[in-house]
Amino acid sequence: MTSGPRQRVIGLDDVDLLPRRARWVPIVSVMAGSLVTLLPIVADWPMLPPIGLLLLLAWRLLRPEMWPSWIALPLGLFDDLFSGQPIGSAMALWTIVFVAFDMMDNRAVWRDYWMDWLAAAAAILFCLGGGVGLVAFTTGGGNLLSIVPQAVITILLFPAAMRLCAALDRWRLAR
Repeated sequence: MTSGPRQRVIGLDDVDLLPRRARWVPIVSVMAGSLVTLLPIVADWPMLPPIGLLLLLAWRLLRPEMWPSWIALPLGLFDDLFSGQPIGSAMALWTIVFVAFDMMDNRAVWRDYWMDWLAAAAAILFCLGGGVGLVAFTTGGGNLLSIVPQAVITILLFPAAMRLCAALDRWRLAR
């Protein structure tokens, strides 16, 4: 006895079947978020949240089946080119976060909004702290206390990034 047509989840094998808009909107949105650092904003402390990282995490937690772990490498390189961080820092940190999220998805029985926010907060703290650590290692500068306001702002903006990605997801999959 069947109850109707069965819906199929779109996975990595079906990428070629998706329209161009459905394939490129997530990537372009993360790249546009990384370009926010080019805006002429002057501050004494690092206050501007890493929008590229926020959107990357939001897309990854919203649609875990959409991206493989290696996608963090080219997106991280793009972010490194425009953020001023040492080349390879976002590539490495974002890839580690993606691998950790893959492990979390394999082990977690269920996931809700609060768990996503907690996982994103941990990833944000890891990436920001790792960025300061890499800057301190390469140039001898950097202070972990200086990123506290940026980390708090970024963690508090994560739900807005999730809503933005959900709206973009609805738009990209609309016919």
